[in-house]
Order: sequence, then structure tokens, then C-alpha cells
Amino acid sequence: MIIAVDGPSGSGKSSTARGVATRLGLQYLDTGAMYRAVTWSALEHGLDLDDLAAVAERARAVQLSISTDPQRAQFAADGVDVTEAIRDPRISSSVSKIATNLDVRAELIRRQRELIEASQPTGGAVVEGRDIATVVWPHAELKLLLTADQEARMARRKAELAEGAVTADQLRDQIVRRDADDSTVSQFQVASDGAVEIDSTRLTLEEVIDVICRLAKEAEAASRDRDS
Repeated sequence: MIIAVDGPSGSGKSSTARGVATRLGLQYLDTGAMYRAVTWSALEHGLDLDDLAAVAERARAVQLSISTDPQRAQFAADGVDVTEAIRDPRISSSVSKIATNLDVRAELIRRQRELIEASQPTGGAVVEGRDIATVVWPHAELKLLLTADQEARMARRKAELAEGAVTADQLRDQIVRRDADDSTVSQFQVASDGAVEIDSTRLTLEEVIDVICRLAKEAEAASRDRDS
């Protein structure tokens, strides 16, 4: 089973997807971390992020190592562990330039599909991002759009960061501007065909995980019925 989880910044995609993958015994793929790792690599190489061709070439050249164990988040770029570095505010403020580069998107979508295909012999994966259900893997057995209101998303993102790491204005910029930028290249504000929208504003993390696991079991049962 492939479960596709899309949604805006701060909607709880990562924590939710990890929790679902852990409970269902599936692999977990954080596609946003891939864009962050390419951003880190481009900055480390001193590239002008507005130089679309140079950044796309870096995306094709960089060696990415991504853990798909939901209980072990670890990412490396060209042999360097960037698990912590890609969460730095300098990456957060720059990643939209990478994510809106169409050639970069094409390369990372190719890599994401390879990882999803590799997960299938072992049961599948929970994959989260912006356009998983619409572009990367539109035939996922379960497609979800996870949303929350802006204040809830800002509060969740703030809780992920070290105290004083960003100002309130910087945090709002990360949430609002990045969503606006990314919406120019991917549709994640409206549920795609066949996707279930879950508003997590007033739900706890465990409640959201419960809902998705129930939907996954229903989707699995429906699939068995079709095959029988």
C-alpha cells in the first residue's frame, strides 16, 4: 500500500506520516527533506539559486541518502549528514526557490518514484509532500490532503524550532510565503480526485493517525474485494 499525504506547511504532515507508517509497519518518505537537501547542497556550492540551470544540474549531481525508517530520520547529501542542517532557518527561507525550479522538481520526482517502487516489495510506504497524490504517485491506494488553519500551522512549526530560532514575522513568512510560492508549481490546497481531506486544526496527532489508519484498513479491504 502507498499512502500519499499532501498539504500546506505546518499542517502536521511529517509527524502524522511517521506515526501512520510506524503503526502500519510501512516505510516513510519525507519528500520535503529531499528539496531541503538539494537547497543545502546548492548553497554549500555557492550557487545563485536564481540560476535555474546551475541549480538543476546540482540536483541531478548530488548524491542523496534518505532513511525510510519512520523511527530513524537521517538524510545525507554527498556523504555529509544533513539531518539537522536542512532544518536550519537559512534552508527554510531558501527552499522555495529550489522547489519551484521545474527541472529540479522533475529530477526529484524521478527519484521519489524510484524510492516508492523500492518500498513495494516490503509492504509499501507513507509518502508526504505537496504533490504526491496529484503528480508523484496519483494511483496511491489512499490519497489524503491534510490541512489546518494558519494559526494552528504556525504554532506547530514554532514548536518544532528551538526557542528564539525565528521571529514571529519570519515564521509567518515561512508558512504563508512558502505556500504561496509552492502553489505556483503544485496543487496542494484542494483535495485531488479520490483524496480524503482531513482538517487537523482541532485534532490531536494521535486522533489524526487513528483516522488515517482506519481509512487505510478500509482501502485495503476494498482492494481485496476488487481482487477477489
